Amino acid sequence: MGECNSRPTVFRSATLKWKETLLSRKRPFVGRCCYVCTPQSRDKLFNASIPSLGLRNVIYINETHTRYRGWLARRLCYVLFVQERDVHKGMFAKNLTENVLNSGRVQKAIVEEATETSTSGSFAQVDPKAISKVKKKARKILQEMVATVSPALIRLTGWVLLKLFNSFFWNVQIHKGQLEMVKAATEMNLPLIFLPVHKSHIDYLLLTFILFCHNIKAPYIAAGNNLSIPIFSTLIRNLGGFFIRRKLDENTNGRKDALYRALLYVHIEELLRQQQFLEIFLEGTRSRSGKTSNARAGLLSVVVDALFANATPDVLIIPVGISYDRIIEGHYNSEQLGKPKKNESLWSIARGVFRMLRKNYGCVRVDFAQPFSLKEFVDSQHQKPAPASLSLEQALLPALLPSRPNDVEEEGTEAALPNSRDISNEHFRRQLIANLAEHILFTANKSCAVMSTHIVACLLLYRHRQGIDLSKLVEDFFSMKEEVLARDFDLGFSGNSEDVVMHAIHLLGNCVTITNTSRNNEFFITPSTTIPAVFELNFYSNGVLHVFINEAIIACSLHAVQSKRLRNGINGTSPNMISQEQLIRKAASLCYLLSNEGPVSLPCQMLYQVCHEVVERFIQYGILLVAEQDDQEDLSPSLTEQQWDKKLPEPLSWRSDEEDEDSDFGEEQRDCYLKVSQSQEHQQYITFLQRLLGPLLEAYSSAAAFIHSFSGPVSEREYLQKLHKYLISRTEKNVAMYAESATYCLVKNAVKVFKDMGVFKETRQRRETILELSSTFLPQHNRQKLLEFILSFVVL
Repeated sequence: MGECNSRPTVFRSATLKWKETLLSRKRPFVGRCCYVCTPQSRDKLFNASIPSLGLRNVIYINETHTRYRGWLARRLCYVLFVQERDVHKGMFAKNLTENVLNSGRVQKAIVEEATETSTSGSFAQVDPKAISKVKKKARKILQEMVATVSPALIRLTGWVLLKLFNSFFWNVQIHKGQLEMVKAATEMNLPLIFLPVHKSHIDYLLLTFILFCHNIKAPYIAAGNNLSIPIFSTLIRNLGGFFIRRKLDENTNGRKDALYRALLYVHIEELLRQQQFLEIFLEGTRSRSGKTSNARAGLLSVVVDALFANATPDVLIIPVGISYDRIIEGHYNSEQLGKPKKNESLWSIARGVFRMLRKNYGCVRVDFAQPFSLKEFVDSQHQKPAPASLSLEQALLPALLPSRPNDVEEEGTEAALPNSRDISNEHFRRQLIANLAEHILFTANKSCAVMSTHIVACLLLYRHRQGIDLSKLVEDFFSMKEEVLARDFDLGFSGNSEDVVMHAIHLLGNCVTITNTSRNNEFFITPSTTIPAVFELNFYSNGVLHVFINEAIIACSLHAVQSKRLRNGINGTSPNMISQEQLIRKAASLCYLLSNEGPVSLPCQMLYQVCHEVVERFIQYGILLVAEQDDQEDLSPSLTEQQWDKKLPEPLSWRSDEEDEDSDFGEEQRDCYLKVSQSQEHQQYITFLQRLLGPLLEAYSSAAAFIHSFSGPVSEREYLQKLHKYLISRTEKNVAMYAESATYCLVKNAVKVFKDMGVFKETRQRRETILELSSTFLPQHNRQKLLEFILSFVVL
């Protein structure tokens, strides 16, 4: 990676203490499982040699990958390779349909549904014809649901994908050490659950293809029934895909469809009982923003219930990160501009394949995180009380409305009740599944490699929005990739920085303008300013957001704390002096506000601890300086921001057991004051971090301003459309600082946050969700406080 001899300047001072050894260090091995919740799994399947095994391009196949040599073997190497893969009928589930139909749970559901439709309404006198009719219905559902894996088709598809992937991808890289861990997991005779992030439709095929190439049996893939279209659905089923409703009760007018639920639950249980592998997309749908979406843990809850039903002694969970230089869909601009999603069709799929064959989509990187035991995770949740989790209403309303009575203070206390840490307790069960889903998504997100297009798009939008010389862009690119490695995230590319940058610019296409300046015949690179181009650049830029999001939160919180001190007009002290305690609390509140924009921490960590660690990192970098003792003693007690006593956990509640036993701990950990470095390089870095969150904060603050004119009640769908139209109009009139703040994803996330905070209350009318202002935010001054709270983080 060290192809450049000159030292970078843009980000260099942020990790100056690490730089001397960084260029010679090995690339990080990502995806280790949680040492708090799964310490035994962390020690299994891993040894010191695994990280050094390096990368492999899966689609590069030649005669050396077969048993044969010679001219004919070179010509037929793809055919020989797929023919030698270990895949046969005995690997996969048998008698699925009959086993599911004959299970006690399904039989009971059939009788109950037949009873509802029977004129007698009695269990004892259920019409046999009604039972027969419901059984036919159940069998028909299973015909749509159950996959029938064909080893021959898997081999054929493997050969086709080798051809296709080589035609429109430069490479598909995997880490050989990660595959060694997955192979070792397959030898434990337990079902494996692969849980990838969801970036593209090709995710379905990519994972199966990689496992096939390494003689690991294909997983059964849970797919939405929107993909159940003629011909294509048959192909998917024969490759292990099974279709489930996107909404389980979509045909029952709001009532629970007990029969469908029973069939789905028993189907999953039967697959696990037969030690089959599953592939589940926790996000439910492809990410339209380039960020990891919040989890929809319905199928994951079925897996957890199956474990408790003793369908299997254990399950191994494998989060998977997937990164693309460029997704085959190209972009999601039409949906981000508010247009309805087009339904998939056979013609659209065929057209997409032909379109792909005419283009190159660069590189792909797939990372398998370390497998961990679901049983161990569940046991740890029983034994170790998780940190007190606060709802957004509990976490943020005290900051917005400190004089408001704390009427939610007692919420969430159920976890402390006797026997509440038992799976039969619904509150604990839901919390356990939510924590598991957050662990998986956080690990999968951290495993996602940063691609060249991600870095170039990020630099052009948030460092050089007015354009930059190519040589300077290359220098900043080199510096930023070292920053990514320094934070223990991996890169999905290698090679000379200038070549990689040109490769990324080529892939970004019309989003980037290249002009030739007269000065030294230098190329000048400018991001396009059209709304679709900015939306697309933002999509790829978000591929690097997870690397810097915690530091960006601290940077925006620095601005909020400093601005408040300036507004309060504090005399006799420098406005540059800030309380570390205030900064951490302010950052924690911003973490809560942005909770729908991707995971910032594991659920077993406290946000205060995470923010504290990032502040300590800023002190290490030299961006924040600890004030001298004399300076701290001169500070007036009135500088202390109003505390949220009895509203939030104590500021140092993340102490370890050992520290609690140390009688001097409290004295050593009192609040200290910090100063922000005035170095130009440090200030540039802080500005860059603040710009990263600029679009998010602008979308949220604009949504808060829009609430001032709220006239409800109104359907949520209509309100989203009006709010999105408002944000688009701000962009078109050049009022918005960031055009990308008008994406439809941000509109939905902002409204969801306001619902979770208690700004809106929602009711159901028929199949519509109706929004109206809660009593707390009916007064105009409370809505103004909401707007001011969000604006405090915005850097103009």
